[in-house]
Amino acid sequence: MSDVIDRPEDAAQAGDIPKTMQAVVCYAPGDYRLEEVEVPTPGPGEILCRVELVGICMSDVKVYHGAPSFWGDDTQPRYVKPPMIPGHEFVCRVVALGEGAGEAKNVKIGDRVISEQIVPCWDCRYCNRGQYWMCEKHDLYGFQNNVQGAFAQYMIFTKEGIVHQVPDHVPAEEAVLVEPLACSLHAADRAQVTADDVVVVAGAGTLGLGIIGQVALSNPKKLIVLDLKPERAAFAKQLGAHEVWNPAEEDVIEKIKSITDGYGCDIYIEATGYHKAVNQGIHMLRKLGRFVEFSVFGSEVTLDWSIISDRKELDVLGSHLGPYTYPRAIDFIATRKLDMRGVVTHTYPMSKFHEALEVMERGEKSMKVALDPHH
Repeated sequence: MSDVIDRPEDAAQAGDIPKTMQAVVCYAPGDYRLEEVEVPTPGPGEILCRVELVGICMSDVKVYHGAPSFWGDDTQPRYVKPPMIPGHEFVCRVVALGEGAGEAKNVKIGDRVISEQIVPCWDCRYCNRGQYWMCEKHDLYGFQNNVQGAFAQYMIFTKEGIVHQVPDHVPAEEAVLVEPLACSLHAADRAQVTADDVVVVAGAGTLGLGIIGQVALSNPKKLIVLDLKPERAAFAKQLGAHEVWNPAEEDVIEKIKSITDGYGCDIYIEATGYHKAVNQGIHMLRKLGRFVEFSVFGSEVTLDWSIISDRKELDVLGSHLGPYTYPRAIDFIATRKLDMRGVVTHTYPMSKFHEALEVMERGEKSMKVALDPHH
């Protein structure tokens, strides 16, 4: 199914909740099964939601293939906890409320909502300092079995979750982009772009587009986007890129130097998930430049750290999740300050989740791929 499918208006009420539902359950890398499971019952402070639409993230693809950054290896512990239901990019409707949840989260049955991807513990050093996105416990919807995700017809927002309302007028194919956009806004904020900066964003996928949009709003001197897929150039320019270059067709490092008097770009934001893009950025940056790493990689990345230290004295910044950016992301999408129309290119029924994962991974004439659990 190669096009966005038409879906009827979501009219589920509390009385319509079935006893069982379809869900995609992950047991191990490559072992994902469509199963009939019980619809969860919300406990105190919890919210039961009917999933309207759920996006597939490249991190979902990497979990499916067993990436060590999720499944662990000799140097890092396992992060995912199967059996679990994946899916962390979602938009939902409230269909049932646990005791006290309506008052605590300021929601009622029928509200259109999302919950931030992270479910903080609210009791560790980071949560107590307001740095909840780096919570030491670090539960994320769709990665652990105590916070099941949205590859299902219904899901629970836990009592610790951070819930936001989404306007009814926003099409589902745009509303489902709130989570990735929130993450992109945080990455762009980390870059601290000014009007004097030549900025390079590597990657014009869904996350890269959000970064491009926010960077463009900062009015940089020049915003260059790099991507290997020519069909993504139109999306990048729609979000504010001045130029889009293909590293497979030209020497982008030399080209950057040619427009910066030989110095290199001021800021490089990596949003591809490919090893070569990291080294490309290190060499493309000027001395005292700023590198923002946003991707999740399927395997370890190596580079010459002496370039970061002795040769260029670079600032290297990481970016994780979307802290404090969800309200901005919702506003930008709802008002089309960042126009995300057309970014969801493929929507599949849940029965075709394998095909959906493959299309997302290939990225050929596709951008964001989504699942409709009720189609």
